[in-house]
Amino acid sequence: MTDRKNIIDGKAFAEGLRARITEAVATIKLDHALVPGLAVVLVGEDPASQVYVRNKAKQTVACGMQSFEHRLPVETTQQELLDLIDRLNADDAVHGILVQLPLPDHIEEQAVIDAVDPDKDVDGFHVINTGRLATGAAAMVPCTPLGCLMMLQDRLGDLSGLEAVIVGRSNIVGKPMAALLIGANCTVTVAHSRTRNLPDVCRRADILVAAVGRPEMIRGDWIKPGATVIDVGINRVPGAEEGKTRLVGDVAFAEAAAVAGAITPVPGGVGPMTIAVLLRNTVVAACRQAGIAEPTI
Repeated sequence: MTDRKNIIDGKAFAEGLRARITEAVATIKLDHALVPGLAVVLVGEDPASQVYVRNKAKQTVACGMQSFEHRLPVETTQQELLDLIDRLNADDAVHGILVQLPLPDHIEEQAVIDAVDPDKDVDGFHVINTGRLATGAAAMVPCTPLGCLMMLQDRLGDLSGLEAVIVGRSNIVGKPMAALLIGANCTVTVAHSRTRNLPDVCRRADILVAAVGRPEMIRGDWIKPGATVIDVGINRVPGAEEGKTRLVGDVAFAEAAAVAGAITPVPGGVGPMTIAVLLRNTVVAACRQAGIAEPTI
């Protein structure tokens, strides 16, 4: 049976983070007459993206910020989208820009990412921000890895000297996660599906971050006893009832939870942090653009 004490509750952590963001926004408004603004752009009618964009807008307003939604038809051309981004880059009321991915096949995602002003790139995907992060400079940091780091530091405190293994090398999670953990003075290994003796590599980890996109790939006997496990995976698999599905992570949760000192569940672990960190990034971006001190959030 899973010990609830070793569950890292991402939903509760995200609620606390949003409360701190709301306080920071109120202070910034009072002291500087500044209202952070987030623009979200959705092209097409992907159902999951629509729900995600709606949740982002709702939480943005709930924290006292301005929300600017741009819903474009699926036939929108790449140039039309780039023209909109140019207008948002020039709009002083917009401090953060997020273009919801994936985009329709006829639009090149990298060209769109590159068009966003790096200082308004609250997703942290622009090459300038990835470069800043890699070199230890002030950057807009991708939301999911930053949320993982926040939860790790909340649970473990100082991470210095700990051995961290990240399974997954994506630009969205694996690589920025490695940069953040290096910045926190961990000894970091980035592994992936082709790593030799992957179970043995995972067993070295004091911190194991699973972001490989394979359902329940990491088994309980891959976990070092007492390790902290962050499961970034969100995979939909067949459920117990015919025609039903359920969400699982990249880690075999029940097996791992019996060994780990702390672990994030799926759902309810890393997922809720993503939007909360997006809001945090928008506040930081607004302060940097205005030349005022960033709040500690």
